[in-house]
Amino acid sequence: MVQPIEKLQQLYTFAINNPPEPFQLLDQAGNLLTDTPPLSDEATLKGLRAILLGRRFDELCINLQRRGLMVTFAPGIGQEACTVGSVMALDSSRDWFVPQYREAAGQLLHGSPLVTNFLWHMGSPLGFYIPDGVRMLPFQAGVAGQISHAVGLAWGSKLQGKTDVAVVHFGEGATSQGDFYEPLNLAGVVKAPVIFFCQNNNWAISTPRHLQTAAQTIAQKGIAAGVPGIQVDGNDLFAVYTATCHAVERARRGDGPTLIEGVTYRLGIHTTADDSSRYEPPEFKEQWRDKDPVLRLQRYLERRGKWNETVAQAMEADIKAQLDAAWEEAQRVPPSQTAESLTHVFAEMTPRLRRQRDELKGAADA
Repeated sequence: MVQPIEKLQQLYTFAINNPPEPFQLLDQAGNLLTDTPPLSDEATLKGLRAILLGRRFDELCINLQRRGLMVTFAPGIGQEACTVGSVMALDSSRDWFVPQYREAAGQLLHGSPLVTNFLWHMGSPLGFYIPDGVRMLPFQAGVAGQISHAVGLAWGSKLQGKTDVAVVHFGEGATSQGDFYEPLNLAGVVKAPVIFFCQNNNWAISTPRHLQTAAQTIAQKGIAAGVPGIQVDGNDLFAVYTATCHAVERARRGDGPTLIEGVTYRLGIHTTADDSSRYEPPEFKEQWRDKDPVLRLQRYLERRGKWNETVAQAMEADIKAQLDAAWEEAQRVPPSQTAESLTHVFAEMTPRLRRQRDELKGAADA
């Protein structure tokens, strides 16, 4: 006779080792898998434009870095539906978007000025400046360091009696860090209104997914912390948007955090300082190219009579003009002094930082 504890263990093991397929609403051929699309055609076009803006920004920055005009750059090519879909589910007037370093598409959609993104990658302290009214934190180069910040924002909102929500993005490599587990556990305890969004692009620099964790999914890592998790097709804008909407509603009700795993792939390079061809089998990337979120949305919109060559050319021309204008503006910004790097560390400068800034200014003037 199977004892209750043994039966429970069998059920638990089966659930962990046999996860459902990732949630999907739009397949790679652009076919809608539900009766009603979660986004209007107008909103879908807006999402596609945001993805393309992020991608063209990444491509331009890679080119500029190769010419010595920018610091090391990490593109998000192929992963843009994760950031754009999740940001589209937010209220930009009150909700927080907390990126890592590949989320340019989501940052721009949430209100970051394009010139600010250029300045950050040019090494300017002004790139860390977030304009008033934009609910977002700057880029985070340290893996997983931003996760605790997002939990702090969300918990603070709850303590103030507000219903603001924070969405934090990170890669699956970050889930191997203590800086992932500790804030996840705390968020579960205090029911912080935060959404943990893991972009599982299958690579932590050169370490493949199967060598990072024995877990069948990243989504199930929330179980021990009492945080529900869902795995979605990260290249499906509709699935990402819908899953994030549900998580946002849950957080606003006071039901606590959600862990979303977006299964996607790094179609570009890890960074401009890395040669992925030395370790990444080329067939992996080729298998994912046809799952590209851009192609998927274009196929869907074409079937609905909303996408053709004329629309495509007009959108690309508009994006290029926007990028060119922002890059010209960024080049006109005078080089920042070293002391300015301390100005925007906190909302208000501490006495210690003021002294350090004054010392640096004095040394520079000497």
